[in-house]
Amino acid sequence: MSATRRQLLSRAGASVAGIAFAGSVSELFAGTASAAPPARGGYGPLVPDPVGLLDLPAGFRYRVLSREGDPLRSGEGPVPSNHDGMGAFAGRRGRVHLVRNHENRVTAEIGVPAVPGLTYDPEGKGGCTVLELDGRNHVLGERVAIAGTAVNCAGGPTPWNTWLTCEETEDRAGTNGYAKDHGFVFEVDGADPRRTGAVPLTAMGRFQHEAVAVDPGTGIVYETEDAFEHPFGLFYRFLPHRPLGGTGSLRAGGSLEAMRVPGVPDLSVVQEPGTRFDRIEWVPVPDPLAAGTPVRHQDFGPRGITHAQKLEGCSWGGRAVYFVSSFARSKDGSAATHFGQVWKYEPHGRRLTLVVVFGPSTDVQLPGESPDNICLAPTGGLMVCEDGGGAQYVFGVGADAEVYAVARNAQALPPTAAATDAPEWGEFAGVTFSPDRSTMYVNCYVPGTTFAVTGPWR
Repeated sequence: MSATRRQLLSRAGASVAGIAFAGSVSELFAGTASAAPPARGGYGPLVPDPVGLLDLPAGFRYRVLSREGDPLRSGEGPVPSNHDGMGAFAGRRGRVHLVRNHENRVTAEIGVPAVPGLTYDPEGKGGCTVLELDGRNHVLGERVAIAGTAVNCAGGPTPWNTWLTCEETEDRAGTNGYAKDHGFVFEVDGADPRRTGAVPLTAMGRFQHEAVAVDPGTGIVYETEDAFEHPFGLFYRFLPHRPLGGTGSLRAGGSLEAMRVPGVPDLSVVQEPGTRFDRIEWVPVPDPLAAGTPVRHQDFGPRGITHAQKLEGCSWGGRAVYFVSSFARSKDGSAATHFGQVWKYEPHGRRLTLVVVFGPSTDVQLPGESPDNICLAPTGGLMVCEDGGGAQYVFGVGADAEVYAVARNAQALPPTAAATDAPEWGEFAGVTFSPDRSTMYVNCYVPGTTFAVTGPWR
């Protein structure tokens, strides 16, 4: 068991953001990058943006790439609502294809426009759009990549440079006006969306998907389930029949299994960072399509299965997959309360380790009480999007066990003469880095806005 470290940190600026943190964050750097991590204190205090959009450390700047309601450059319709998960992929001649989820329900203000050949369910308003960027983050094109899906929350990249977009719903055909079943994963090729079309990867399960991460060595896909009600979600792995087979190979099917931690029916009870479980078990899912019973309610045998509230972000780094339990609350039925956990699963050795715990044992709490989307930063460690009320942040988690602010939304400051008309952003989402690691891309969920952030990333 690794040593425990607890810190309470605040960052300079118009408001204070504190985090109770514990963990062995040096584990997050193992095998992820050789560059030195940011110096203590991260990148320094956030500087208020005179325009009132995005506060960043000195030396950093942002570019607004796309806004909800503006015309798509393809002419297919307006930019859809609810910008969520996102992946960045290298294109030809130094270009970047930025694939962006839209977590739209049937009530969304602006749905993803239906495009022939790219639409799964004509009644669905979710989907993905893709931005094509040049080396200076100028937008060269913007178009629909997939439409007719529902509640596209997060997802993850594949080793062959496509995006797996995930539906966070279990709605069946005939429910909420949908014409088809939902709750699937879809593959999206940002360079040529028509190569992948709108085909559900049914063998990967039908449940409230959140995020996925692919083991680049074996092709095994790890999946999180963001379930709000008890019994909570599961952590899955999908063993494809055609591992690492390239674009379209996941359609060949495979087997779906759920993680069982012997003697631990609820991950929330684990509160000591560095706690490690060996010999993790994987149990076949009885009915991946959940034809009669949602997967998390199914019978996994007398030894049961391991649940966790709000399983969200998922990312591959080094030789392990990292995943987030955004929060757990006893009042909701969890066995214990926390404000966020980051777990590390190492397939070699079947070892599961609790790396990071956020709160609640502090007088100053993480404003939203819940880390959400995550990605491995270019220098190792994590970038974490916050999901909650009030001012929202993107936080970095450094190798020295320090949490530092990287970006803050407009709610952090009172209106000024320059910012009286600036919107009040919702949560951050979709944090990811360009293939050359020079740019951080991130979304504000509401009103949907996509930013490119450049600066002295170390």
